[in-house]
Order: sequence, then C-alpha cells, then structure tokens
Amino acid sequence: MPISRYIYALMDLTVVIVNYRVKYFLEQTLRSVMEATRGLQAEVIVIDNDSGDDSIAFSRERFPEVNFIENKENVGFARANNQGIMMARGKYTLILNPDTIVTERCIRGSIEHMEKHDDCGSIGIRMVDGNGKFLPESKRAFPTPWVAFCKIFGLSKLFPNSPRFAKYHLRYLSDREEHVVDILSGAYMLCRTDMLQRIGGLDEDFFMYGEDIDLSFRLCRDGYKNWFLPLDMIHYKGESTKKGTMRYVRIFYEAMLIFYRKHFPRYSTVAYPIIKLGVLVRAGMAMLKRIIINPFKSKKDKRMDQQWVIISDNAQQAATAAGITSYGTSLPQGKAQVLIDDGCMTYGEIVDYISSNSRKGLEFHILARRHGHIISPKMA
Repeated sequence: MPISRYIYALMDLTVVIVNYRVKYFLEQTLRSVMEATRGLQAEVIVIDNDSGDDSIAFSRERFPEVNFIENKENVGFARANNQGIMMARGKYTLILNPDTIVTERCIRGSIEHMEKHDDCGSIGIRMVDGNGKFLPESKRAFPTPWVAFCKIFGLSKLFPNSPRFAKYHLRYLSDREEHVVDILSGAYMLCRTDMLQRIGGLDEDFFMYGEDIDLSFRLCRDGYKNWFLPLDMIHYKGESTKKGTMRYVRIFYEAMLIFYRKHFPRYSTVAYPIIKLGVLVRAGMAMLKRIIINPFKSKKDKRMDQQWVIISDNAQQAATAAGITSYGTSLPQGKAQVLIDDGCMTYGEIVDYISSNSRKGLEFHILARRHGHIISPKMA
C-alpha cells in the first residue's frame, strides 16, 4: 500500500461497526458516536450481517450521514469488519461493537495517546456493562496452554489476584491505571488505518470470537504495543449472542483452536485435548443450567413490581412513556431499577453516572426519549 496514501489523510477517524439484530442498541451506539466525535473529521461505516429485521432502515432514516452496507448473508464478524476497514479514509480506525456507548473522552483520549506513542499498535479502554460493572475482558494475556487451562477449569476465578493463575484477564493489574497488555477486546479497538490495511485487517478464518486475540498477537509480533487506558465506556456484552450457551462455548473455544494452529503449532498436541475437554465441560455446565435452573426461573418481568428511580428533567413524562406508575427521583440505599432519560444527559454524563453509582442491587436502564423505547442490559 503506497505510503503517500496516508500522508494527507482525508479525516481523523473512521468508525467501523458490524451490526447483527441489535436495532435499538445500534441506534444508541450511533448517537453516542456522533456526540463523541464532534469537532473531529470522522466517518462512520455500518456493515449489517443480514440481520433480517429493519435495523438498517430504522438507523438510515435517523443517520443519513452514515455509510450503511447491507450484506446478503452473515459473513462473520472479521470479514464484515474488513469491508469497513478497507474503505476507511481516517488516519485512525475504531473497530466498535453495536451494543456500546462511547464518550468524547474515550475517543479523544485514545487518539491523543496514539499520537504520543509511535510504537502503539492498538488501544482499548475500560469497559463496563450496562450496570457499571467492570468487564475483565477489557485487558487480557495471550492464551498460552497454561493460561487457557487456568481459564477453562476455573483456577483464574479461584485465585483472581494471582499472576500465575489469573493471567488470562490480568486481574492483578488495576483497571484504573493504564497498562501495556497482550490482548484487547474487539468491542473497542483503535488502530492506525494504514497499518490495519497493510496487514489485511482481521483474519477471516475467525467467524466470530478470537479475531481480536489474533490481531493483538500480530501487532505485538510486529513490534507494536497494545495499550489499555482507564477511560470508561459501556458495553452491553454481546446481547446478540448469549454467553453461557452451548453454541457460544463451542464457537469461542473452536476459535482458540484456530489461534493455536496458526501461531503455536508446536503446542497443538497439548492445547487441542485441553481445549476440547474444556468445551465438553463448559457445554455440559450450560446444559445442566438449562435443564436444572432455567425451568424454575419465572418468565415474568419482575422489574415493574420493584422500586423505580427516574433520572430526568421531567420525571412524570418519562414515567408515563415507560409505563411506570410509582417512582422516586433519588437513589435509595437498597435495590432499585434506575431509569435514565437520555434527553436530559449527554452520553458522556450517562456513562459517568452509571459507572460512579454502580453497586449491587441497582439495575440501570436508558429511556430513549425520541421513541420511548427502554434500552436495558436484559434486552433479548
């Protein structure tokens, strides 16, 4: 790829988002991106992997400035991202999940850090879930056979602060400080566009999961450093694919096998039986959970029977839109369902509010005032 192509980059940033059946999450993500990139020369490319719903029609009407690509089949996360990466005109490309909320602090902080470090290959940030709980996959180590063994068989959970047993999620490294790490999450990865295009983007052998591990590894192998920055964003953690299901377990660990065959062929004889055994164990646990626990779970949504707190400049109007009849306007000491009206806060303020008030017993939801839909971590 000619170097002159990038000397005069047409813009600062390209944001690439792959969508699959997360209509309202996608709309919220796009709104947060538009807010976060104000003042920057930025473009947004959304690739839909044959969602089969009206995700793109819904979003295209609201975001005419976004470049939407509609695939006629689900080509996988890596290949769909590459469609956007190879079209990118920004100096930097942000690979972003469609079920996230990003802030101006995230975007600008990532770009500023990249500008200061020529050897920086990729930047990831501090992800929290929809209730403000830190997501440990924000920073990880390479899954060597030992690291994978500790992860698969639960040693990393038993000894969460041990550099020996809990290396997979690097729990012994503070998530409130910046670190050079091995692996970043594909839910948010900021990279140099010229570098991404030069190496061919993500490896398309990975249909879903593992492509971020592979990209992080290749960057480190080529002499770059991957940085974790303590800048908060919300990631609803893959609402389009339910973690803990047998399908998720199988796809995730098969991706690990692809990674080993590609980068550590000498470990294959050791890693293969460990990972296959891990697949059987995890799949069995998922099946037992479905058989034993799930039948006893009430399908009734009990949230409406619980105490509600509404954060809004017009609480009554928000309550009416959400169908809530009884509510308060300040956080209690105990449990509560918290509804944040996005018409009274910026997305940066929403992320800060959820992160700073996160604790057991509080569940956060966001009311999209423009159409009255509630964005919730429990959305199916």
